[in-house]
Amino acid sequence: MQSGISASQELVSQFNTLLSDTSLFGLLVTITSESLTPKTTLSRSSSSSDFATDLSQLAPHLKPDEALYILLRRYDTAPYLIAVTYVPDSAKVRQKMLFASTRLTLVRELGSEHFRETIFATTADELSPAGFDKHDRHNELEAPLTEEERTLGEVKKAEAEAGAGTGVREIHLSKTMNMPVATDALVALSALGREEGSGIVMLKINPETEVVELVPDSSTPSTIPELVQTISATEPRFTFFRYKATPPRGGDEKNVVLFFYTCPATPGTKAIKFRMMYPLMKRAVLEVATKEAGLEIEKKFEVEEPNEITEQSVNSELFPETETKTAFRRPKRPGR
Repeated sequence: MQSGISASQELVSQFNTLLSDTSLFGLLVTITSESLTPKTTLSRSSSSSDFATDLSQLAPHLKPDEALYILLRRYDTAPYLIAVTYVPDSAKVRQKMLFASTRLTLVRELGSEHFRETIFATTADELSPAGFDKHDRHNELEAPLTEEERTLGEVKKAEAEAGAGTGVREIHLSKTMNMPVATDALVALSALGREEGSGIVMLKINPETEVVELVPDSSTPSTIPELVQTISATEPRFTFFRYKATPPRGGDEKNVVLFFYTCPATPGTKAIKFRMMYPLMKRAVLEVATKEAGLEIEKKFEVEEPNEITEQSVNSELFPETETKTAFRRPKRPGR
């Protein structure tokens, strides 16, 4: 979900200079007055210096409590640049949320074709020569595809997009806010509303693309304990569940759709990023489910751990106890 902030004309101008002037190594960007603005440019150490050497120009600008966008020239062939979102753990919460929700806007407005990679970093060490080496080794762990595999993958992707219109839909929530949602997620939500499918739809946010994606799952829970076993205990989830609830004190069964937002308190950098992004997306996900997929949600629940969800807590919301009032009886007159 994007925040409505846009790139200033000054930023666009300095970015074009970065593209054309090979003596420049980078451009630092911040957010001021609801606008993406340039902070400073970084020059290369020398005309023959490499990327690792030029990183020394960046180090003095990395503060332990201040978020920053960093656009760096890294490659000799197009696309030349990488875009780094630096959000240290000690930054203010509002700043964290603002920078996290605006990072795709930055790349999109400057032209995504200019960037070979986008990176999310929370420590200065990640942006050192050793940090980039570690990042590159991690990427190389993915086995390279053969030309045949790459071609087959493109064919399958084209077929899928032809069948579903597009792999990702950009849902416009307002004039200044939109959210990319995977098509299969919308299809699954619509099926849930028609009482088709497995009766459960779990969604997650891809931290790199900020696309709301469908969590692949073959389970078919019908009770609250079965549902709890299905939801991840390590990562946040948006879960939509069709529940046939029986009143504890008798009466008509309810066939309803429930929404659960779970955000486990898992330690680590990845968990911090997740916990920062999901609250931003929750309202938008609910809006997409109701307006785009046509779901009618009976009750919404928000907990940290999935095991906090119990049949008793759910039923108490669905079937609240009603206070029985006795009619006022006028006291009899004396002697009657």
